[in-house]
Amino acid sequence: MILLIYAHPHHSRSIAQRALLEAVIDLPRLTFHPLYDRYPDFAIDVAAEQALMRRAQLVIWQHPLYWYAPPALLKLWYEDVLTRGWAFGEGGDALAGKDCLWVTSTGALPEAYQAGGAHQHDFAAFEPVVKQTARFCKMNWQEPIVVHGAHRIDAAMLAQHAAQYRARLQAWSQAHG
Repeated sequence: MILLIYAHPHHSRSIAQRALLEAVIDLPRLTFHPLYDRYPDFAIDVAAEQALMRRAQLVIWQHPLYWYAPPALLKLWYEDVLTRGWAFGEGGDALAGKDCLWVTSTGALPEAYQAGGAHQHDFAAFEPVVKQTARFCKMNWQEPIVVHGAHRIDAAMLAQHAAQYRARLQAWSQAHG
């Protein structure tokens, strides 16, 4: 099963994240799990979340990038769900060997993510927090999907990103029976 954990606090205003989501939501074996719909009060049901994670073979963390990190509810989800003895530490191997894919979008154009750009670093400099979260839980990190300029991207380029996302999940599904 593919578990798509979606964390967008303003989904109704989204352009890029909505297009990405619409491209994959109908795939077989995909479970869509919108955190902001499920937990508007931020009261996370840890047991239910861990049960979902146990069933997944591929976990997708899909969200816009806010202040160089996941939105607040996903960060809280990491803290509450990925616990010592379950996801990491002694006896914490519930996620070991599962694949993890990060699908994110930024408001800035690609050139903002370079020396001399608005963010002063290549985008790869902002990846370690999410990547290390997966790796610390013994998950297999997959090459992320990043859509830059989320509210400025033209429709054709966004459609291309969405199609590539769908193709990637279809290829993963085929390879994993």
